[in-house]
Amino acid sequence: MVLQRNTIPDSGLFTLRRNQRFMTIFKSPFKSLPAINDSKNGLIRANSEGPTVKADNVPPVVPLRGISHLTNNQKSNSNGGLMEEEWFHGVLPREEVVRLLVNEGDFLVRETTRNDECQIVLSVCWDGHKHFIVQTTPEGHYRFEGPTFPSIQELIRHQWLSSLPVTSRSGAILKTPILRERWELNNDDVILLEKIGRGNFGDVYKAQLKTCKTEVAVKTCKVTLPDEQKRKFLQEGRILKQYDHPNIVKLIGICVQKQPIMIVMELVPGGSLLTYLRKNSGTITQREQLRMCKDAAAGMRYLESKYCIHRDLAARNCLVGYECIVKISDFGMSREEEEYIVSDGMKQIPIKWTAPEALNFGKYTSLCDVWSYGILTWEIFSKGGNPYSGMSNSQAREKIDAGYRMPAPDGTPDEIYRLMLRCWEYEPEKRPHFDQIYIVVETLSQAYL
Repeated sequence: MVLQRNTIPDSGLFTLRRNQRFMTIFKSPFKSLPAINDSKNGLIRANSEGPTVKADNVPPVVPLRGISHLTNNQKSNSNGGLMEEEWFHGVLPREEVVRLLVNEGDFLVRETTRNDECQIVLSVCWDGHKHFIVQTTPEGHYRFEGPTFPSIQELIRHQWLSSLPVTSRSGAILKTPILRERWELNNDDVILLEKIGRGNFGDVYKAQLKTCKTEVAVKTCKVTLPDEQKRKFLQEGRILKQYDHPNIVKLIGICVQKQPIMIVMELVPGGSLLTYLRKNSGTITQREQLRMCKDAAAGMRYLESKYCIHRDLAARNCLVGYECIVKISDFGMSREEEEYIVSDGMKQIPIKWTAPEALNFGKYTSLCDVWSYGILTWEIFSKGGNPYSGMSNSQAREKIDAGYRMPAPDGTPDEIYRLMLRCWEYEPEKRPHFDQIYIVVETLSQAYL
């Protein structure tokens, strides 16, 4: 039996070529990319910025691509055809999958590894969330409880069109396919060029988007990390995708079609601010230092307006772009809340950059970022110095609790040092917010023009 390719009325969203998609993503803020809610065809594109709205009473159409062009050998030995399906989410971790499946009958297909064996899983929102492993017959066909099919695409098509339960015990019925988010890119469209660093989860590369030749930065996640760590890795992408500000590093997309999982970001050519300060310590002017402080304040003012707590603001986590513009980066510890209480311990906390209330009680607000901004400002004017030099983390913490504050680096304007001391007020409510900080730094910057 030869199946004809199902088609969808052209809405302009499924006929975009990859290069158009990349350039749209690269040039536009992600919040401007709409979710699909095609009530005519019953298709929903995953959108993590709000609940999914499901179309009711619609004739189902599954976007199956090119099944008739796959030989049985290709179907058996490759997931290439499956990767073309918009409802296939690759190796997206289970926790992320659950976040996307909101309404009864929402479903998607993903890949997982159990006992070193690759498995294809159908995930369905039904009386909670159900996950069904696709069974393979000795003949190389695929099934759940019902009939077998020569490809996973045909199995999913049958399961959806028939409205039969996936298993009699679960009663789960497929209603609405959740399509890949617009910022989910294909791993094969990203060419890794050279290693440029190492992050908490894996190596960082300079790379190129295959179709449009744009150079990008790519963070990779080690294949061997558990799903919980992969979820934390992807959290940075989920936070960044909705932000658009010149002083915040821009996300281009994530790659979860296969291992390794990758986060694709704009390439910021100057590298880390800390390295830049140390390499150029003999030539950096006071005017440039004030500009750096202003850029960082502008980015943090934007994050505070979005109720985003960065939690790891430091010179090492800022990047230097064209014309020495500073961009806030490394959102791996960030949280989108007005207040965040740490519940999983204080491991990997940057003690010398962290506010006392966070260290003592695990309580984070944007005013904790203000404390860290004071340390960042000190780093800028010390041209990459080490905060609390000569002290261990525990010694620095004890001295801070006792009232000690670092002296101003040589050449620091009095107004800037007063700002540092305000950022280091022990009581968080006495610290300025970032809109106030920005006004102070911008006024000083204008005075040094």
